[in-house]
Amino acid sequence: MPPEASAEPLGLGVDLGSSGLRLALIDRHGAVAAECAAPYPGPFEDPQAWRLGLIGLCGTLPASLRGRVVALALDGTSGTLLLCRPNGALLDGPLSRALPYHQACPHQAAAAAALVGSAAAQAPAAGASGSLARALQLLANATAAGAAGPWLLRHQADWLMGWLLGDWRWGEEGNNLRLGWDPQAQAWLGSLAAQSWSPALPAICRSGAQLGALGGEAAAALGLPSGCQVVAGSTDASAAVLAADPQPGDGITVLGTTLVLKQFSPEPIQGPGISCQRLAGQWLVGGASNAGCGGRRGFYSDGQLAELSRQIDPRRPSGLALRPLPRPGERFPVDDPTLEPILEPRPVGDALYLQALLEGLAAIEQQGWRRLQELGAPPVRRVLSLGGGARNPQWRLIRQRMLGVPVLNRPQCTAAQGMARLALSACLQP
Repeated sequence: MPPEASAEPLGLGVDLGSSGLRLALIDRHGAVAAECAAPYPGPFEDPQAWRLGLIGLCGTLPASLRGRVVALALDGTSGTLLLCRPNGALLDGPLSRALPYHQACPHQAAAAAALVGSAAAQAPAAGASGSLARALQLLANATAAGAAGPWLLRHQADWLMGWLLGDWRWGEEGNNLRLGWDPQAQAWLGSLAAQSWSPALPAICRSGAQLGALGGEAAAALGLPSGCQVVAGSTDASAAVLAADPQPGDGITVLGTTLVLKQFSPEPIQGPGISCQRLAGQWLVGGASNAGCGGRRGFYSDGQLAELSRQIDPRRPSGLALRPLPRPGERFPVDDPTLEPILEPRPVGDALYLQALLEGLAAIEQQGWRRLQELGAPPVRRVLSLGGGARNPQWRLIRQRMLGVPVLNRPQCTAAQGMARLALSACLQP
């Protein structure tokens, strides 16, 4: 059903995070009409879990609100990549699964660097943690399995956006930086476009571009109006930036399953593990560590985290120097697929150990801001914290002590809200 003429139009934002999905509905005044979240109904690497999760979560929204949605946009985890058919169909067996954002492919790094060329040696696509290395691995896996083409290479957000449209040709700019898209030249780096498999690369569109109305299958499955417009979204971290509305000098840290740093820069910067994209008319630069809140939950439940955090004195350092990676390998502040976690020594007291883990994450954040500044980004004068970890006041004080700048927690600002704002503004602009 089309929305009632007198009803306030709504934008729908979809956040495909590392651990689950979140939806937000926002009106033109920025008021949140509804927000909900759920885990994926299957393994994160299974694209069908993304689609079914979206259908299920959208179905929990009241029909009266869904009928007022005029536009939607979605974000995804930067770097999660899969092979599919030109009609979006998944391949068979293990080839149906995506390679997740945290999976480095060091044995493909040299080939990726050769493809982007020496002039782009510092580009995010040149390293072992880039999507280009994962793309080469996916193509090699398909060849080894005897799977015949044609194929498409699509990131998480782009594949699901294809299902929304019933058209899988598009790829949003920010989601494809690690695959080798050059946002300054508006072209693929090096010799990528000349490869025999280059037809698998997406046609690039900018964040905020209106791509068309919902396809019939998606509209029926989601219970949304058929005239609802699909707007090109962004990566999950960039979507959170839109929700936070940062001011000059602000840095954004997303304390989710992974630790993500973002800031606006007057000039683009490049480096292994660095993302750099145009957003809201500015250059948004940053990086994402493999460490984050997901690693903490490997030691303590949410209830234990809250109780132990209350026992921490954030003014007094623990005296320990941990590196709380969930597994070997890091992508930012350093691009090192062999970097090992440091989780010992473990003190007797759980509160002290948790403090050391939080300090280890703060140290990674400190190194990240320093790395961005070394590459040419302006110094950060204040940090805005988003994500689940932004609800922890003791961690905020630890980070403020170690970063040496004011740290403000804004856990109510979510990536889904950022996508809803983007979708509605793109649809209602003159």
